[in-house]
Amino acid sequence: MSIKTVDTAGKEQAVVSNDDVVLEVEDLVVHYVLKKSVVEAVNGVSFKLKKRRAIGLVGETGAGKTTTALAIMNLVPDPPGVIKNGKITVCGKDMLSMKPHQLEKIRGKDISMIFQDPMTSLNPVMTVGEQIAESVRLHEHVGKHEAMKRAVEMLELVGIPGERAGDYPHQFSGGMKQRVVIAVALACNPSVLIADEPTTALDVTIQAQVLSMMNDLKEKCDTALVMITHDLGVVAKMCDEVAVLYAGRIVEYGTLEDVFNRTMHPYTEGLFNSLPKINNRHAPLKPIPGLMPDPTRLPPGCAFADRCRYATDACRANIPELRRVSDTHSVACSRYEEPGFSIEGWRHG
Repeated sequence: MSIKTVDTAGKEQAVVSNDDVVLEVEDLVVHYVLKKSVVEAVNGVSFKLKKRRAIGLVGETGAGKTTTALAIMNLVPDPPGVIKNGKITVCGKDMLSMKPHQLEKIRGKDISMIFQDPMTSLNPVMTVGEQIAESVRLHEHVGKHEAMKRAVEMLELVGIPGERAGDYPHQFSGGMKQRVVIAVALACNPSVLIADEPTTALDVTIQAQVLSMMNDLKEKCDTALVMITHDLGVVAKMCDEVAVLYAGRIVEYGTLEDVFNRTMHPYTEGLFNSLPKINNRHAPLKPIPGLMPDPTRLPPGCAFADRCRYATDACRANIPELRRVSDTHSVACSRYEEPGFSIEGWRHG
């Protein structure tokens, strides 16, 4: 099955073939059902990912990035989270139809996740070697000695001396803990790795080291990467494809070159305009006006309309579909139904 979008003539077409696809998310809808309201966190997200490729899920806090990741892992807390619709396939296996014991065999083996905070991702009373070995023993069915040997190899792979396998998490710095978390996630060579803001807690120099290491491991281990971030610099360094999320929907989707050099959605334009200009350090920043809408009361039309300088009454009346504009590029903006419309914003180069 392939992702469907609508081209500018209204015809439904496929964007991605099935060759080497290891992750497919189709029309995912996730709500958090509270006593007095419903948080519409994810509202129809679809994308595909091939092995050794990386996709960046980009957007402000509250855009639905982490909820999408948790849904892919089938870890949405229930209650209050409910996966209302969608299909998620990892290496041909339907994640949403599996029993808990089946998911235990998939997580860590076929798909792993690096969570936001390395400080709370590790067990404080187990050595780091034991924590990596635990995953190996569970999925590879090897003995304790062999699992610990693999743990030492993984530590060395992420740049930590193997003799530190007997140390506890509190004996490591934040950057080193993040490397341990990555070692745990990659211990069984997963086909898909989800990294949720993996460098947020790290200083700038350690961030660069961790990202470079993840890029190298992606190539060495044939791993597909889902990078969740609000940092466009990280996306530029790590990703082949980009999905820009706003209010739980993908508003622009394409290759890195498409989204960065041929920006089409006003929200993506706003994200780029918010960045400082390297060639003009005195230029004022241009923040996006207003705030993201309340996810318990999303507007009937385009969720970005009240913050968009191009918005019309038609934008506020109807939710725009994700429309294909090239073989690799799609945008959800009803203004592109008008002949000759284009945004006038920031461009690379």
